[in-house]
This record gives sequence, C-alpha cells and structure tokens, in this order.
Amino acid sequence: MNKTQILQWLHNFAAEIERNKEYLTELDAAIGDADHGINMDRGFKKVASQLSSVADKDISTILKTVSMTLISTVGGASGPLYGTFFLRASTAVIGKEELATEDLLKLLQVGLEGVVQRGKAHLDDKTMIDVLSPVVDSLQQSVDQNKNIVETMQQVVLVAEQAMKETIPMLAKKGRASYLGDRSIGHQDPGATSTYLMFKSLLAALEK
Repeated sequence: MNKTQILQWLHNFAAEIERNKEYLTELDAAIGDADHGINMDRGFKKVASQLSSVADKDISTILKTVSMTLISTVGGASGPLYGTFFLRASTAVIGKEELATEDLLKLLQVGLEGVVQRGKAHLDDKTMIDVLSPVVDSLQQSVDQNKNIVETMQQVVLVAEQAMKETIPMLAKKGRASYLGDRSIGHQDPGATSTYLMFKSLLAALEK
C-alpha cells in the first residue's frame, strides 16, 4: 500500500462522509446529538483540502495532519476520537513511504488502543469500537495466513459491515446514547457506521 493509495483513501473517505452526511445525522438524531454527519463532513472537507500540502511527506506525517485537522475542526465526540485514532496510527508508521499488511495491522491496533483509552469504551458498548475491534482481529488472521492486502481488505469490509449492523440490537453504554437506556436498542450506531465507511473507502483506494 503506497502513499498515493493512502491519500486516495482519505479523499475517498471524505467523499463517502459527504455522500452519507444526512444518513449519519439521521442515525445520530435517533440516539445522539444529531450532528455526527455534519461534524464529520466539516472535518473531512478540511482534511481533503489539506492533503495536497502533505502529499510529498511520509505516511506518518499525512496521518498526523489528518489528526490535527480533525481535532481542530470537528465538534462532539467524533473529533477527539477520530483525531486520536489517526494520531496514534501515525506513530506506528514513522518514516514509511509504503505499508505492508503487517504495517496496516499495527497502524489499526494502535489506533484502536488510542480510541479505547480516549473514549473508555469497550466491545458491545455500541460505539465505533464495535467495528474497529473485529476489523483488527480480521486483519490479524489475514496476516497469519499471508493474504495479500486487497484480499485482506475485502474481508475486512465484510467484517466491518456485519459488525456495524450488529450494533442495532445493542444497548448503548457510552456517550449521549447511553442516556436513553433501553430506547437506544434498535438503532444502528452512527460512529460504527462512519467507521465502516472508513474501511470501505480504504478498499476502494486499493482496488482502483
């Protein structure tokens, strides 16, 4: 996975967020502040506008720039959480111009750890962790089986989509949604949904 594909991934993600802005906001309206799509779209529009200025930098610098941009422009919980994800991810790939599947695994592992530490959420709490964690497990299996990165990401997207849907029957235990108690059951988590879109965007960059 080269630097051009990383940049394409981030452009793709910005476009996916824009396309799904109203959908993400509708999901958040049911169990949150009704601003997830709006906030994410604002942040990733800014990210997309910054990418050309770091196109000649290493992958770590690109990811750190994404992080700083999100933290400074995205409100609510999603800015700090996605910002932390990309900041931690950047520390796993310092100086790298391309990534092997093992590097992508490490990037996601430390990103997941950062989100867990920042948000204090765990599996089955109805958050983005419910997609991130099974994705990391899926990637680990692919590395163990020596699968190529495209095959790996095709499997990851299937895992992420299923994990996203599995948040629907969950009881929310973190964030604004947790205030609703049993009324949070039956709604898909918006953070899990945007996380699925992140991996869908990554696969599209690799398949291009």
